[in-house]
Amino acid sequence: MKLNKKLLATGVLAASMIAGQAWGAVSAEEAAKLGDSLTPMGAEKAGNGGEIPAWNGGLTTPPAGYKGDGIYVNPFPDEQPKFTIDQSNVDQYKDKLSPGQVAMIERYDDYFMPVYETHRTAAYPDEVMAKTVENASAVDLIKDGNGLGNYQSATPFPIPQNGLEAIWNHITRYRGGSVQRTVGQVTPTEGGAFSVVKFQDELTWRTYLDDYSPEDDANVLFYFKQAITAPARLAGNVLLVHETIDQVAEPRRAWVYNAGQRRVRRAPQVAYDGPGTASDGMRTSDNFDMFNGAPDRYDWELVGKKEMYIPYNSYKLVDRSLSYDQIVKAGHINQDYTRYELHRVWHVRATLKDGARHIYGQRDFYIDEDSWQASIIDHYDGRGELWRVAEAHNMQFYDQDVPWYAIETLYDLLSGRYLALGLTNEEENPYEFGVERRSRDYTPAALRRAGTR
Repeated sequence: MKLNKKLLATGVLAASMIAGQAWGAVSAEEAAKLGDSLTPMGAEKAGNGGEIPAWNGGLTTPPAGYKGDGIYVNPFPDEQPKFTIDQSNVDQYKDKLSPGQVAMIERYDDYFMPVYETHRTAAYPDEVMAKTVENASAVDLIKDGNGLGNYQSATPFPIPQNGLEAIWNHITRYRGGSVQRTVGQVTPTEGGAFSVVKFQDELTWRTYLDDYSPEDDANVLFYFKQAITAPARLAGNVLLVHETIDQVAEPRRAWVYNAGQRRVRRAPQVAYDGPGTASDGMRTSDNFDMFNGAPDRYDWELVGKKEMYIPYNSYKLVDRSLSYDQIVKAGHINQDYTRYELHRVWHVRATLKDGARHIYGQRDFYIDEDSWQASIIDHYDGRGELWRVAEAHNMQFYDQDVPWYAIETLYDLLSGRYLALGLTNEEENPYEFGVERRSRDYTPAALRRAGTR
C-alpha cells in the first residue's frame, strides 16, 4: 500500500527520517526544510505568485482515456497557448530564455515557442522521495566530486550547495528503476531528409536487480544495454555499459557486439566526447540523456536559480496519430507539437578544466527544480562561441510516477542539422516499466544473445 503523498508533503514523515542522520551535504536543520518549505525532492513548494503554481504532489492520476498500456494520452488536451515567442517579440522574453533558445529563434523564421499554462506535474514514488530526504544529510561528495559517499539510490543532494551536486542530481535521477524502451533517433540533413535508427534500450539500476547484493559491483550506478533494431545495415549491433559512480577511479565499463563480425569488444570510446551511437557525428557520448558520465573534465559552478520557459508536459510529441514525417522537419522539429511552460531551474555552468580535452569548452545547464532533469543545455566550442543547443521535452509518465523525456533534441547552429532521440509515435511497445533483470543479463556474454543478426 502506498503512503499518502500529502502526508509526506507536510513534513511529518520527512522530519522523522531526518532524526538521527549523520551530517552530510547539509545539516539536519537544513534538511528539515524538505517536506516543509521545500518538496521532498528539494524544489520550492510555493508558487511565484503568478504563472508558477505551488507543487501539490504532481500528476499521479492517469487522465481519462488512458488505458494503462503505456500509450500516453495528453492530460491537458483542451489547453491552448497563452502566447507565442518568436522573432517578433523575442527581445521581450530574453530574460527567461537561454542564449541558445534565443539563437534558435533568431536563426529560423519558423522556430517559435508556444507557451502554455504551467503545471507542476513531476511526481515520484513515495520510497524515492523518502530516500531523497534521507540522502540530504547523509550523502557526501568524495574524491574531488567524482564519487558519492553513503549513496545507494534516489536523488543524492536535494539541497545542492554547488554545481557538482546539482549535476549529480541529474545523473542519478529516478527513471523507473528497471525499464525497457523502443525509440527512434533521427539526424536530418539540412534540407530535412532523414532515416530512422531504432533502438531497444534497457536501463536497470543496480539496486533494482532481482539478485541485488550491496557487496556486488558497489561502484556501479546502473546497467545499460542498447540494441539497434533498424536499419538493416546496423541491426544486431549492441552496446553494453556498466555505469560506474567514480569513473576516474574506475572508468565506465563498455562493450560493443558487432553483428557483422559476431565479436564482442571493449569500447573505451563510449565516454566523454566519443561519437554517439549511429548519430552521424551529431552528438557525443556524453550528450545522451542530455548529459551523462564522469564530470571530472569540467569545473562546475552553481550560478543560481531562475525562472525560464522550458519544454514541459510534451504529450503532443508522443501522440500516436502523428508520424515521424510530421514531427521531423528541416532545421528543427515541428514546433507546432511542442509545449513550453514557465518553471524554476537551476543554472549550472561547466567550464573545461585547463589541460582537459573535450570538444565543448563550456556548457550551461538549466535543470528543472521539480524533476532534476536538464531541460536546456547550451554548448560552446573551444573559442567560446555558441555551437549547439539541447532541449529536453519533458513529460510525466503518470502511471509510473516517473518524470522523463518525450524526446530530446540537439541543434547544431553552425551546420543547420540536428539530432532528435526518443521518438515513439510509430513504435509498438515504446515503454515497459518494472522489467525483471538479473546481473547475468548485463555481462559481455549476454551481448551475443542480444544481437539480432
